[in-house]
Amino acid sequence: MARRKNVLSDAELSIIRKSKKSYVETFKEAVDLFVRDCDLRNLRPYTIKYYCNEINAFLNLLSEQGIDINLLKPHNVTEEHIKENVILYMRNYKGLKVVSINTRLRALRALFNFLHKHKHIPKNPMENTKLLKDRKRIIPTFTKEQLNKLLRQPDLKTFVGVRDYTIMLLFLETGIRVNELVGLSLADIRWEDNLIVIRNAKSYRERLVPIQKEMKHQLKKYIAIRGYVETDSLFVTIDETPLTRRAIQQRIERYGVSAKIKGVRCSCHTFRHTFAKLSVQQGANIFELQTILGHTSMEVVKTYVNLFGTDVRDSHQKFSPLKLIDKRL
Repeated sequence: MARRKNVLSDAELSIIRKSKKSYVETFKEAVDLFVRDCDLRNLRPYTIKYYCNEINAFLNLLSEQGIDINLLKPHNVTEEHIKENVILYMRNYKGLKVVSINTRLRALRALFNFLHKHKHIPKNPMENTKLLKDRKRIIPTFTKEQLNKLLRQPDLKTFVGVRDYTIMLLFLETGIRVNELVGLSLADIRWEDNLIVIRNAKSYRERLVPIQKEMKHQLKKYIAIRGYVETDSLFVTIDETPLTRRAIQQRIERYGVSAKIKGVRCSCHTFRHTFAKLSVQQGANIFELQTILGHTSMEVVKTYVNLFGTDVRDSHQKFSPLKLIDKRL
């Protein structure tokens, strides 16, 4: 029998090379692959920016602790790195809140889940890492007095004042998110049907939100002074450009300061929570609320109903144990 050649042929070498695992060598390469996948899945730019910011913060966190991130490869990150250098470091050394730690963990989970799923790393360091448990806090909302104070702040003798007043009323009337409001165009108002079309939804599902006569009347007044501009955006700046998300947030925060609102963060999302509270108190049910708010899950909507519903309070008057005991005073 002829003796086999010791040196492998090109065909045999190709088999060896194909079977060899090839992992990403740098975090830049890993993040680039991840962001590309996010783009392919058509994730919102805001979501992709959040991922990138949190991943960069993670790498900076490691650098603070003397870990050379230029030498650390994605497939060398372990569960210990996540537990010791992220969770414990952020909680015990940085003194950050659970919500901040969980925000970082969610982004890292998305990154490493992707890398492992596509075989860019051999083991997922986030596989056995769960989010930290946090206390369920009362959802912050405006009181009626605070709402009235806020609505008195815009100067209705100015275009900006009328615009901002209309925006706050629309937040209160519909509970829409700030990104959804920014995405509204003139064509999204269905006057005859008393509806607004929400296209820029977080869930990517368009929905119809009802508006009543008072809101329609205010929108017509605002649109009359808005006049014709080059953009179709419903809400515009004094320079006739589309109003941005951040600009709206800053305006609401500024009105909160001038109204001296205390005890609650003056934000666009607080208007959303307030809409939910007032709607439940006025008799809205869980399904109506879910449809209007655009939640894909019932969990948050159940929280609103449990917190702000009056059924339990009304029933408590009937079954209160104090009715069964003798009063001493």
